[in-house]
Amino acid sequence: MTVGEATLTPEDLELADALARELAMLIRLVQRSARYPGAAGMDRAGFQVLVRLASQGPQRAVDVAEAVCADPSTVSRRVAALVKDGLLERRADPQDGRASLLAVTEQGLAALEHSRRYRAEVISATIADWPREQRRQLVELLGRFTADFQRHDVPAVLASRPGGGI
Repeated sequence: MTVGEATLTPEDLELADALARELAMLIRLVQRSARYPGAAGMDRAGFQVLVRLASQGPQRAVDVAEAVCADPSTVSRRVAALVKDGLLERRADPQDGRASLLAVTEQGLAALEHSRRYRAEVISATIADWPREQRRQLVELLGRFTADFQRHDVPAVLASRPGGGI
């Protein structure tokens, strides 16, 4: 099979399928382990919203949804829970008085830091017996994979397949 400029062998596809299964399992395990006691509003979606707003500053909900690749209704539900829990606040948009911006509260920043720390401790304990060089290599390879995956134009690749798609 040829996709774009690459010729994919059955072995390539088998390896990619195995990688997809491992990544899916890893994501589920990280999500499950990342819920520290008392982490109100800090599921994966809430965490992503807080990270985005803490790093990029106040934004409209629609912009946050686009940035975290989520449906606006999903983000709206997460935002409502985060506001209720005191982790986010709504502020008037100085550019448009009819709109509001979302901003992380001090309590939200503290919860975000606590969640990050807890997640790092869980992951650190998981790979504590790995040689330091292998830990660094894992970070490097995952970073490269993530960047390449993000740059990859999946719809264009699928459209180039015989039959034009899935």
